[in-house]
Amino acid sequence: MLKPYHRQIPLYTLEGVRDAHVSPHAFTSGDKLGLSMLRFQREPSEDVVLIIHGLTTSTDMFIMPEHYNLVSYLLDHGFPDVWTLDFRMSNRFPYNLQRQRFDMDDIAAFDFPAAIAELRAQVGPDARIHVICHCLGAVSFMMSLFGRAVTGITSVIANSVALTPRVPNWSKVKLWMAPFFLEQLAGMPYLNAAGAEEGGLSRNKLLAKVAGLIHRECDVPACHTLSLMWGTGFPALYSHENLQPVTHERGGDLYGATGFHYYRHVRKMVKAGGAVKYDRRKSSLSHLPDDYFQYAKDIQTPVLFYTGADNHVFTDSNIVCHQRLETLVPGRHALRVVSGYGHQDVFMGKDCHRDVFPHFVSWLEKHRGTRSRPLRFVPSPRPAEPPSAHAH
Repeated sequence: MLKPYHRQIPLYTLEGVRDAHVSPHAFTSGDKLGLSMLRFQREPSEDVVLIIHGLTTSTDMFIMPEHYNLVSYLLDHGFPDVWTLDFRMSNRFPYNLQRQRFDMDDIAAFDFPAAIAELRAQVGPDARIHVICHCLGAVSFMMSLFGRAVTGITSVIANSVALTPRVPNWSKVKLWMAPFFLEQLAGMPYLNAAGAEEGGLSRNKLLAKVAGLIHRECDVPACHTLSLMWGTGFPALYSHENLQPVTHERGGDLYGATGFHYYRHVRKMVKAGGAVKYDRRKSSLSHLPDDYFQYAKDIQTPVLFYTGADNHVFTDSNIVCHQRLETLVPGRHALRVVSGYGHQDVFMGKDCHRDVFPHFVSWLEKHRGTRSRPLRFVPSPRPAEPPSAHAH
């Protein structure tokens, strides 16, 4: 019997990060969408970390109160100025709840340059910016970096996938079928991980029931729908054993909904064997390369390609990406495969602080500066106790 969802952890809570000043930073993308970042700061630092979520998730996957989360771990291990970005894929915004035609080129061209500009305005020109990115957030950020839309990045950790998306065979079928049959024929504007909880009768609720007939590995409807939306497996995104029960149960809150057009872009990249522009005719994207490996030899930023050995969403994508770059720029980038993990549990797992996050800190330490002088830049004044801007 399927388990009805009863929320135990507040939606969009900041309770997972303690002893840090939390400030919101709103900014506008290059194509006029309102976006935001959260800054978790204990003291000024010359090494600033920006964390980027994937499709349908948000800042929430990095500040979960039920386990020792990534933001808290970084704050506790020598990186006292951490930022999380909510770009247009975030479930904190309504942009996926309509039949839009955003692709990852739009994100690379308009979201990340604006975010880095806002971050620079706050931390100053001398701070070193390190990026940790995940899923399609990693694909689109690497497109922005390797497409030379963003510059001045000291180091990157890209989890699960980057410039060479590869998926299981059944996922290829879904990439081809879902946009046409579900969006065009069935008239669904989006897929909702929490479809089983939608009020009344809806197409997403019906799809959740179908997913439940296929996925009998647990009694959580959101888990079933997520395996239908992404990857191939029972479940597809993670190992049940790696998650706290409450994390497993609140998948609908943590992942949210997504439109279909990003599937089309992933499909094109899978077919091409690497990150390519979706629509070469868009004049607003003319400054981006058609093939994002075009400037690979010129990009000096070192990248750690990270992935779980049991990745059933993007399989060996990062292994292949590292191999391809190794032939172009030997020794510049690195690869790490962690056993016992898949796609999403690399960040959401109950033991990530033991099995995963130390690898991240080791990479960041390797590429942080050695200068001991204080920052010359004076940060902007902190706002006076903004509503819901502090974690208690």
